[in-house]
Amino acid sequence: MSGRALRAWAWAAMVLLGLAAPYLVYPVFAMNVLCLALFASAFNLLLGYAGLLSFGHAAFLGSAAYVTGITLRTWGLPTELGVLAGTAVATLLGLVFGALAIRRSGIYFAMITLGFAQLVYFLVVQLPWTGGEDGLQGIPRGKALGVLALDGPITTYYFVYAAFLAGFWLIQRAIHSPFGHVLRAIRENEPRALSLGYDVARYKLLAFVLSAALSGLAGSLKAVVLQFASLSDVHWHRSGEVVLMTLLGGMGTVLGPSVGALLVVTLENYLADVGSWVTVITGAVFVACVLAFRRGIVGEVRALVRRSFIGGKP
Repeated sequence: MSGRALRAWAWAAMVLLGLAAPYLVYPVFAMNVLCLALFASAFNLLLGYAGLLSFGHAAFLGSAAYVTGITLRTWGLPTELGVLAGTAVATLLGLVFGALAIRRSGIYFAMITLGFAQLVYFLVVQLPWTGGEDGLQGIPRGKALGVLALDGPITTYYFVYAAFLAGFWLIQRAIHSPFGHVLRAIRENEPRALSLGYDVARYKLLAFVLSAALSGLAGSLKAVVLQFASLSDVHWHRSGEVVLMTLLGGMGTVLGPSVGALLVVTLENYLADVGSWVTVITGAVFVACVLAFRRGIVGEVRALVRRSFIGGKP
């Protein structure tokens, strides 16, 4: 069986599982998983394929959530325009932050992104229209396409699922396009990619902006689902959490971040009764997975499938 056939089967399984999900689990839980899976997939595009570790991606998720909340609650715009407005603001922030951050690499790049994220966090705390520490509450879901009311969880789920599939498809197309191959070349050997004539800075910036835009889409959808935006969306802890999701599922794999998001959200949801111990348990799971699965969960499964069905090297 070829790699393309395996990807087709994986897509079909994901679509079917997604269609059945709201009838198998609590719809709001499933929507939260989809939003964070899209967020982790967007982050993986930057880390897993471009080799750029950002500690500030919560700025894009959170800023989009707040902008979407304001446009829907205060301005009364349609849901689609609210989501697009939040995504546009995250894209603009990604352009500004990325243009400055890509001037450095390694830990310096990570610290610059963290600094920008903390700046966004400070603004969210101080600005009067964000609600401060109380967050932005009472965000209306509105209607999809001006017709379908999103007050029911099933309808809202399929709206979010359609947006997730669109974002996930865009990420997959980017990864398997010539653009994605250049990103891999930059990750593996940046000086060689530069010597081959590629504008490395431009490719890095494009990857950063695309990752920020899709993170913003995830944040906008999350605000619609939960009907509030809080400081936790822009806190540095959220940026660390998305790194955890990506490494658990499998950095540099298409499905890995989604699996990591599912695992982390499930642990947080079903272990909520243990209080602060959920962080300890999540950390223990992370350590166990890193020691047992060097490539991440999906990375190890992919290597096993290749050995068993394709006969290639992992």
